[in-house]
Amino acid sequence: MNRDVSSATALQDKVKLLSRELHVVQQSLIEQFYIDPLTRLPNLYQLRHDLEEATRFTLIIANIDNFKLLNDFYGFVVGDFILESFAKTLKSELGDTRVYRIAGDEFAILLSEKMNFYTLKAYVSQLCKKLTHIKYAYAQTEIYVDSTLSSSASESNDDIFSKVSMAQKFAKKKQLKYWIFEDSMPFAQEYENNLKYATKVRKAIVDCSGIVPYFQPIIDNETGVVVKFESLSRMIDEEGIIHTPHNFIPVAKMIKVYDKITTTIIEKTFEIFEHNSYDFSINLSFEDIVNQDIYDFIIQKLHDSRMGERLTFELLESERVNDYNKVVHFFNEIKRYGAKVAIDDFGSGFSNFSYIIKLNPDFIKIDGSLIKDIDKDKNAQIVVETIVAFSKKMGIKTVAEFVHSSTVLSTVKQLGIDYSQGYFIDMPSPQINP
Repeated sequence: MNRDVSSATALQDKVKLLSRELHVVQQSLIEQFYIDPLTRLPNLYQLRHDLEEATRFTLIIANIDNFKLLNDFYGFVVGDFILESFAKTLKSELGDTRVYRIAGDEFAILLSEKMNFYTLKAYVSQLCKKLTHIKYAYAQTEIYVDSTLSSSASESNDDIFSKVSMAQKFAKKKQLKYWIFEDSMPFAQEYENNLKYATKVRKAIVDCSGIVPYFQPIIDNETGVVVKFESLSRMIDEEGIIHTPHNFIPVAKMIKVYDKITTTIIEKTFEIFEHNSYDFSINLSFEDIVNQDIYDFIIQKLHDSRMGERLTFELLESERVNDYNKVVHFFNEIKRYGAKVAIDDFGSGFSNFSYIIKLNPDFIKIDGSLIKDIDKDKNAQIVVETIVAFSKKMGIKTVAEFVHSSTVLSTVKQLGIDYSQGYFIDMPSPQINP
């Protein structure tokens, strides 16, 4: 009997011990889920939970300015130090107010009262002053940190997090220290439009039929004869509306389907020029050149088609080239198949002649910003004369873009530019129009 009681007591003790251990594990898991391990502040999950529970509140977001630059310059250890220090500053300045770390360099402040616009503006303005040019000392180095604040004075707390995030985006875009969302602001519609457009782009690209090449002729300025066509990408949506790259390329990059555009345009352009004898050109970005899949696709097309001697690849001068060796290697490889290289939009920014020397192109396409008023802009003429003289000495042919009138074409010819392209000659078209 005593033995049974003793066994039961021991079992109860074990159950209690296991229960306590389980409780500790549960608390640890809850903490891992709701607490940021670096700053020990509640995280985004906790904030969302608290927002659901609260009825009257004001939400403020504080984003550290240029944190990526600080992180890249000083290193991750110092980056973590800045985040921890900023978290402590917020707690010190705000006392019992709830503070959260909700993203890498972003913190949230949850006030337990609902403020009207003017009260909120005064509060945020005062807080902004306290969080401006904060000095942190690390290993005898002084690091200065600023932040951008945003909040919402919307009557409704529906989608409050989105509203405050929109205000943060607006403040960053306009380089303001803070901004407060109001219901009259058009952000919600802008985001809805972005989502709709992203869906259109994805459908057009995945289907392939929505991405098509348009062709614009290029003439020889000596003979006036069309000698080449540039292949330009266009997107046709479900309503039949034609979109230019300026609109859909950035969205395609954002939703990670950009490489499909490049391969589709190359494929369709090759198919069309198999049935004529014209030379043609295709635009590439630095991103295309360093993409191994696109690189392999291009080399295979050149190998299979044997059309390399008719083809020119155009690289934007304004493209940021991070690795010249990769670009030079790509150019050398395509030239083995007879393909040529053009630098597009030369003169659109700070024209770097050393860039041209490194890449050794066959053509320089002079940007439309220099060409469009060249018949009356003496400064543009001087710049273009310099580009043409340099190109002739280097054995590089020149192409004038944006030739939109007879007087511009006449001036371009007088300046010794070899080829011309623009609306005066012909507009881009889905058909080859010699």
